[in-house]
Amino acid sequence: MKLYNLALSGHAHRAKLFASLLGLQPQIVPVDLLAGAHKQADYLKKNPFGQVPALEDGEDTIFDSNAILVYLARKYDTSNNWYPSDALAAAQVQIWLSKAANELANSVAAARLVTVFNAPYDHEALKKKAHNLLQIMDAHLANRSWFVGEKPTIADVALYSYTAHAPEGGVDLSAYKNIRRWLKVIEALPGFVAMPDTETQAKAQLSA
Repeated sequence: MKLYNLALSGHAHRAKLFASLLGLQPQIVPVDLLAGAHKQADYLKKNPFGQVPALEDGEDTIFDSNAILVYLARKYDTSNNWYPSDALAAAQVQIWLSKAANELANSVAAARLVTVFNAPYDHEALKKKAHNLLQIMDAHLANRSWFVGEKPTIADVALYSYTAHAPEGGVDLSAYKNIRRWLKVIEALPGFVAMPDTETQAKAQLSA
């Protein structure tokens, strides 16, 4: 199994994190986006959208981070805890997968793109959108440990990476006590692996 990865990508991290939570150890293959490796023909065969992550598992190749979560859950979690088979629970998981792909990506994650990668977006507007979403997430977690049900699911994994790194985008989490509690619970799970913050990653690159 190979996971094509960018260390500072929350999309890539959610795939790496979930593989580790399942006890899987894919070979991590760095993709140098700054050098345009994701737009080269060999990589576009793995992901025609030219994005990370992509997962190779034997003869199968899966791209899109949420699709990778679904694939790994269905293939390697025989308990069906991470992606429930119950219709209502599965639908509730899908709600949050959709929010991770849309509202989270277009607010919290996009605000981080401005500060970390100098993306030419309206930072203040993105931060406002981020806080609107975080208020909803925090309220949802008021009387529960996980986003769906009584156990962690891929909904939690999909939402974790960019939420945890929201402060890198200038989005303060101090007002969201339920989110901060939830982040700590995820970080205590066996097999948890952190996504490096920008400072840590920069130091690692300098020392390489």
